Amino acid sequence: MPHPQSPDNFGPDNTGPDDGAGREPGERWRAAYACRSSQSRGRLVEEPGSATRNQFQRDRDRIIHSTAFRRLKHKTQVFVAHEGDHFRTRLTHTIEVAQIARSLARALGLDEDLAEALALAHDLGHTPFGHTGEDALDDCMAGFGGFDHNAQTLRIVTRLERRYAGFDGLNLSWETLEGLVKHNGPLIGADGRPTARYAKAGISAAILEYNARQDLRLDSHASAEAQAAALADDIAYNAHDIDDGLRAGLFELADLRAVPFLSGLIDEIEWLHPGLEAARGANELVRRVITCFVEDVIAQSQARIAALAPADADAIRRAGHPVIAFSEAIETADREIKAFLYPNMYRHPRIAPIRAQAAEVVRELFGRFLADPAAMPGEWATGCEGLELPRLARRIADYIAGMTDGYAQGEHRRLFDETPSLR
Repeated sequence: MPHPQSPDNFGPDNTGPDDGAGREPGERWRAAYACRSSQSRGRLVEEPGSATRNQFQRDRDRIIHSTAFRRLKHKTQVFVAHEGDHFRTRLTHTIEVAQIARSLARALGLDEDLAEALALAHDLGHTPFGHTGEDALDDCMAGFGGFDHNAQTLRIVTRLERRYAGFDGLNLSWETLEGLVKHNGPLIGADGRPTARYAKAGISAAILEYNARQDLRLDSHASAEAQAAALADDIAYNAHDIDDGLRAGLFELADLRAVPFLSGLIDEIEWLHPGLEAARGANELVRRVITCFVEDVIAQSQARIAALAPADADAIRRAGHPVIAFSEAIETADREIKAFLYPNMYRHPRIAPIRAQAAEVVRELFGRFLADPAAMPGEWATGCEGLELPRLARRIADYIAGMTDGYAQGEHRRLFDETPSLR
């Protein structure tokens, strides 16, 4: 039976009893616990409204048209560009996350535009060379506050993008910024101390600095839309890393039987399609992984929503636990899939030398720029003379993090006699 606040209880145009009241262009009725663009907490810099788009649609469009978004095309996930044309990049991963996030939002009566905006922006802060680049840059920044791609995303959308006459960054809505910062849960507890996730490294200075300007309520959970986008990221990762790993020949379908959840799906495929060629079998598996995970999130979230009976979006934030979530069974499957992929893909002997070379590129670039800031292009080198060391290091990290894989290699070739081939 549909939840009492489900869109299924309304007409095919998805309108409710308050239809037309205080709504913006393009805004449709949502469940009571969904974020509403017309009730947004606004932007840091006030702007006139749009005649054709609501606040979250405007955020989505600004993200898509940003320079950082375009760069995702040339930032890799696991494989570098020469490996082949069919492996995921940060951009194709992001598009897949956005599709799943919209599907979850639609099924749960959430705001699809906000969920999509969050999904499209979630990886803007990633470095070249995937997580290898992030780990290397974090090591370089160990004495200067570290590096975290989530905090870097916030820096990009609030500071580093320079496209608009009236402000730096993209001047996104409060709800979008909140979701980018808190999609993994609260950053601080009721006592003001960092939560367990941030207890060791602390909360990034970039987040604390921005939060002092616009309170993002770091002690609460994010909206249901942000929670849906975060799970969409997990689902897309699992599915496409299985697909890419099989395509690259790092493991075979039979190897995936080590994961009980996947073994059951493989049995089903072989029973329905005996003798199916390997490539189609892989696609059938990936389709089933996505379907099972998405359907599980919808069912589990509907049950949690029914138990909580949230009257508004803030009730989701105040719940004290994620409301959009996997079941225990799928959480176990998620952990088991990641446990398989870690040694068999991310740390595969074929990938390890490339990871080491990529890390070397990042570390050597950072060291060179720290010793000689003038080696950076003019816009980045300008004004470095008077910067204290931590701020200089942060500027260098901003520059390196914004690089694509190819640009990083090109900068390394410009500055060093030998550059790793990443092969």
